[in-house]
Amino acid sequence: MSGQFSNQSLAQISVEELANYLADAPEGLQLVDVREPQEIAIAQLEGFQNFPLSEFNSWSEDIQKRLDPDAETLVLCHHGIRSAQMCQWLISQGFTNVKNIVGGIDAYSIVVDRNVPRY
Repeated sequence: MSGQFSNQSLAQISVEELANYLADAPEGLQLVDVREPQEIAIAQLEGFQNFPLSEFNSWSEDIQKRLDPDAETLVLCHHGIRSAQMCQWLISQGFTNVKNIVGGIDAYSIVVDRNVPRY
């Protein structure tokens, strides 16, 4: 996956909104984390499926089987750049309700839960 996508019209949510989503746990919500395994080892949020961008070739071909293209999908990374790329890619694959988490897990740690380690 390269930086070929633009995030101009990308739907986004704040980390505060993410906290509300996690508290409400709506049925069918898909949570995707595109960070690398070593980043997940440092800090993670419960309920997120990991699809590391460095392993794109190992999971991209069957993404429609692993995730529901019509379900609401929230995408997380460290600061919101890689997740924006993933959102654009998912949209290009026919996903209809994808949102980037602005500021990523770093902002979540600062604004929502200081117990989540920063790196």
